Amino acid sequence: MPSQREIRLNAFDMNCVGHQSPGLWAHPRDRSWQYKDLDYWVDLARLLERGKFDGLFIADVLGVYDVLDGNGEAAIRQAAQVPVNDPLALITPMALVTEHLGFGLTASLSFEHPYPFARRLSTLDHLTKGRVGWNIVTSYLESGARNIGHKAQTDHDARYDYADEYLDVVYKLLEGSWEEGAILRDRERRIFSDPGKIHNINHHGKFFDVPGFHLCEPSPQRTPVLYQAGASSRGKQFAASHAECVFVAAPSKALLKKTVADIRRRAVEAGRDPHSILIFNMQTVIVGETDKAAQAKWNEYKSYVSYEGALALISGWTGIDFGQFKPDQIFTYSQTNAIQSVVEAFSTADPNRQWTVEAMAEWVGIGGFGPLMVGSAQTVADELQSWVEETDVDGFNLAYAVTHETFTDVVELLIPELQKRGVFKKEYRPGTLREKLFAGDARLQAPHPGASYRIHAGQSVEAGEKVA
Repeated sequence: MPSQREIRLNAFDMNCVGHQSPGLWAHPRDRSWQYKDLDYWVDLARLLERGKFDGLFIADVLGVYDVLDGNGEAAIRQAAQVPVNDPLALITPMALVTEHLGFGLTASLSFEHPYPFARRLSTLDHLTKGRVGWNIVTSYLESGARNIGHKAQTDHDARYDYADEYLDVVYKLLEGSWEEGAILRDRERRIFSDPGKIHNINHHGKFFDVPGFHLCEPSPQRTPVLYQAGASSRGKQFAASHAECVFVAAPSKALLKKTVADIRRRAVEAGRDPHSILIFNMQTVIVGETDKAAQAKWNEYKSYVSYEGALALISGWTGIDFGQFKPDQIFTYSQTNAIQSVVEAFSTADPNRQWTVEAMAEWVGIGGFGPLMVGSAQTVADELQSWVEETDVDGFNLAYAVTHETFTDVVELLIPELQKRGVFKKEYRPGTLREKLFAGDARLQAPHPGASYRIHAGQSVEAGEKVA
């Protein structure tokens, strides 16, 4: 019997052309070339809120996919995530035209100091009335590292050691710097804020020295909802400690089930409820009025896929130049400093399947690394429910083939079917993004490590220390 668990859905997009479907920017109905226009994003936000999506998850990279053939020419020709604009500026205008939709901002902690970045997070949380989340990434493109002055990308696991301290600084600023009640707005006494309730964080660590206090008054969530998108062993360890939502991209049920179980096990080891973490798998759905109509749409889309663009993406994700391989060559495991989970999924995760380079490119051509589902609303709903039932995943980040067409089909065809089955919400919960997702408090709560930095009224602690 299909699962009756509520299915969570995010839309997955990026401030670029053709995000996860290389070549489909050339489709006559695709709007991704309008990524630089506010109308594109405002229309998308309204559409997603009409469909009761939990959020818009906005990807980002700071760098170019220049691993294929040792240069970025293929990525440039095929618009494989280049040109790409900054995602942060998109959120405020979309928040203005919506009331409930959440916004997951991908921002690499490798390229910006935590002190100014914490201010950006607070600003967004204020302006969205608490509807923002932060997708914590450590970045994987060598080109991005070189262009900010690094000789090379830091070792994969070492990037997470850096990330642990980065999060400590952010928690201290967002949670521990301003007490509740620090804002007085006392017109009679002409006192806006109480200096006695605002604390320097006095952080002195291996990577950062941040002595002062946070520049922003507490926002509705203080710390935005924390997303994490690493499925390597070290990434899952980081997620178990910090993440409230985890984004993975498993191409099969078997691999997804294993990944979900591993994350939940690690959460228990970290002292957290394993189901306090929502796990989303990247998925692409092509929905039609009938199975036949959906198949026809899929065949139409496939004629626009760029093999070269797909190889540029795979090479960038894995750090392996696929230009050196013949299309029929079997891909085998290779240690890299990029996205290790992608390498493992295509090489060792499924002993019953061997991937040729051509098959990998074909797989990635529509919707990127995640699986593709094609069919009527009934067929796709059956499939999504079976993934939830068999893998214990909580929901899906839906990538598009053609935008906004893919999302329009989901809103108009698929979501009503899911609602009819009682597995998708008909109304949003009130409150902030955290309250909508977890039906709890707007703020981080124990045993999450971020909550331990909060100073409550009347407590006597040295600023910047964890609160017992």
